Amino acid sequence: MNRKQWKTRRNCAVFVGICVIYLLVRVKKYEHKMLIFLPNVNSNEPWEFVADFSNMKYLNPTVIDFVITDEAGNYDHWKYTAEYTEKLSHWPYLPNVAVADFEVKTSPKKEKYFINSVHRTCLFLGLYCLNSESEFTFATNNRTKGSVCEESVTYECPVILSSFCKREVQYQRNAIMNNLRKKFS
Repeated sequence: MNRKQWKTRRNCAVFVGICVIYLLVRVKKYEHKMLIFLPNVNSNEPWEFVADFSNMKYLNPTVIDFVITDEAGNYDHWKYTAEYTEKLSHWPYLPNVAVADFEVKTSPKKEKYFINSVHRTCLFLGLYCLNSESEFTFATNNRTKGSVCEESVTYECPVILSSFCKREVQYQRNAIMNNLRKKFS
């Protein structure tokens, strides 16, 4: 192989390598929404249960452990920060650590309840981090006598792993909603 052929192959290999690295680290935002109805339940009951992070180990089976690092406020507007460790449901050999800031609040007339959170999840010993946001709303439906619990999640994921991330988010969100339904049935 002459020098020109070697340079051409090397340049092609470098180009392909850069493309692969770009696909591995390029992050895109995705959304997931879910809604359940809890009959004969006032909306403040599931809201209080979900707002207490110690119940997350029951709701989300991927959560291994947690620590509340900061909290302030009162019943109507409460903020806290939790650092938690979880294992991935589809790849449990890769634990991750997340730090989440929660804002728990009620509407002025207490007809709606909210839990908003921002999460920073880090993998590979903190070398690779992704962000997500969640808005969980609890509202009483007087006509049907129950509570509507709705969660909207926006999460980041490398494009090349989008189907893996989607399955992981769906697994966790389904587990949370199903366990919430079991708790209040």
